[in-house]
Amino acid sequence: MTEDKIRDAILKVALGFTVEEVTEEYDAKEGELRLLKRKETKKDVPPDLKAVKLLLEDSDFSTLTDEQLEAEKQRLIRCLKDEE
Repeated sequence: MTEDKIRDAILKVALGFTVEEVTEEYDAKEGELRLLKRKETKKDVPPDLKAVKLLLEDSDFSTLTDEQLEAEKQRLIRCLKDEE
């Protein structure tokens, strides 16, 4: 993995995300598989504070103004939405 991909993955965990899970149950009759049940669920994964801390340690945000911090926040959110 490249450093950018790792940073993006940590950012995703730091901001939280939604996971879609599909569970399927099959039955084998006469040599064929037949779908019996299919369940789709969405799970929200909350933001992880350890990931936030890791990102903050890697960047010096202490010198940024409130406006710059808000702009950076919006940029990071756009990056996450682009990946989805």
